[in-house]
Amino acid sequence: MSQNLSHALNQLTPPTKTPQEIVEALDRFIVGQDAAKRAVAIAVRNRWRRQQLPDEIRADVSPKNILMIGSTGVGKTEIARRLAKLTGAPFVKVEATKYTEVGYYGRDVESMVRELLDNSISLVRGKLREQVREEAETRTRERLLDLLCPRPPVYSVSTISPESEAQEESSESSYQRTRQKMAVLLQKGALNDRKVELSIEQKGAPIMFGGGNLENMDVDFQNMLERIVPKTRVVREMDVQSAQRVIFDQECDALLDEDKVNQAAIELAENMGIIFVDEIDKVIASEGKGADVSRQGVQRDLLPIVEGTTVSTKHGQIKTDHILFIAAGAFHNHLPSELMPELQGRFPIRVELSDLTVEDFVRILHEPEHSLVKQYSALLQTEGVSLKFTSDAIAELAKVAFHVNQTSQNIGARRLYTILEHLLEELSFTAPQKKGSTFEVSTEYVREKLASVAANEDLSKFIL
Repeated sequence: MSQNLSHALNQLTPPTKTPQEIVEALDRFIVGQDAAKRAVAIAVRNRWRRQQLPDEIRADVSPKNILMIGSTGVGKTEIARRLAKLTGAPFVKVEATKYTEVGYYGRDVESMVRELLDNSISLVRGKLREQVREEAETRTRERLLDLLCPRPPVYSVSTISPESEAQEESSESSYQRTRQKMAVLLQKGALNDRKVELSIEQKGAPIMFGGGNLENMDVDFQNMLERIVPKTRVVREMDVQSAQRVIFDQECDALLDEDKVNQAAIELAENMGIIFVDEIDKVIASEGKGADVSRQGVQRDLLPIVEGTTVSTKHGQIKTDHILFIAAGAFHNHLPSELMPELQGRFPIRVELSDLTVEDFVRILHEPEHSLVKQYSALLQTEGVSLKFTSDAIAELAKVAFHVNQTSQNIGARRLYTILEHLLEELSFTAPQKKGSTFEVSTEYVREKLASVAANEDLSKFIL
C-alpha cells in the first residue's frame, strides 16, 4: 500500500482507540462479557497496527477472525453494533440464515461484501462532502437566487443607441440590487416558506419478470441494464428550505469524482472493513437428507469469502483477504466443531459469552448510559410523569427476570423488555391523565404486578 493511500485511509477514519479505551467505551453500554470485549478491542487495534507496518510485511498480516459463542440476549449483537459506531470504519451486520447456496433462488454470500462496499462508499462520500461543503453551499445559494430572482429576458435590437445602452445598464443594476436583497433574506431564512420549482433527475427501474431482482444478476448485466434504462427529469414544487437540501446534494455530487470515490471506498473496505455474521450456527446441516441449500452449501460458499477472494461489484473488484469477520451464534442445538473444518480454521479466536446472572440483570437495569430504567423514565417524562425506581425494586425485577429465564425459554437480557413492559403497562396507558405527578416503583408494586407471571410458568411462556 502506498504512503498516499495510508494517508487517505487515516484521513477517512477516526484515530483508532487503544484496546483499553475500546473496552471502556463498550462498558458504557454493555454489562459484563469482558472476554468478548477484549477480543474485539484487540482485533480492531490490530487493523491500525497493520497500517503502520512496512509494505513487504503488511500484505502477509491477515486479520484474526473471531467466533462468539453464547445464548441469545447475552450481548453478541450489541457488542457488534456498538463496535461499528466506535470504529467509524465500513461495517455491516448480516444474518447467515438469509443466504442460499449459489445456483438457488435467494441471496448469495458475495452480497455481504457488496453491502460492505456500499457502506464504505457512503462513508467516503460523507467525509469528502465535508471537504467540498463550502463551495457546494456557495453554488446552492446562487442556484436558489436564480430560482427566486430570475434574470429578466434580454431582447436583441438591430441598432444600438445610447438610450438603449443606458436602459440596459439600469435594468442590470436594478436586477443586481434585487438579487442582493434576496440574498440577505435567504441567509436570514425569511424565504424558507416560499415555493420554487426544481428539476430533479429520476432513474427508472427496469421491470423484471419472474420475480427476479438486480441483486441476483451478474454484475455486468446489472451495469448494462442501468445504462439502458433512461434517466428522466421531473419538475417538483417545494419550499425553499427543502429545495436547499436537494440542491446542496446535487452540487456535492457534481463536485465529487465518482471514480475516485469508488476507488477510495474499495481500498477502505479492503483494509478496514468489518463484517459481522450473526446466526452462524443456523447454517450447520441438520440430520437427515435434503437439499439444505441454506445450510451446508452456504458454509462452502462462505469459506472462500473468509479465506480471501476477489468479489466483482458494479463499482469495481474488491478483495476480501484483509476484511475482519466476526461470527456469532447461540449453538444451542449444534457445536462449533460441527462447522466445516476449513471454516473453523478461519475463525482462530473463540470467545464464550456467559449467561446472565441476577447481578448482571441489576447492572443492566441501571448502569448503561441509556439503560432501560432511564429509557422508560424519559418516555414517561414526555407526558409530565416523573418515574422513580427504588434500588430494592430493581433488585426484585432482576430476580423475576432471572427466574422466568430459568423456568421457561432463556432469552437473556431481552427478558427485561417484556418484564418492564408488563410492569408499566397500566401506568403507560394512564400517563396522559397523570401529568405533573410522580410515580415510585417499589418492591411491593413489582411483586403485585409480576406475581402471576413469575408463579405461572405456562403463562409466562406465552406472555413473555
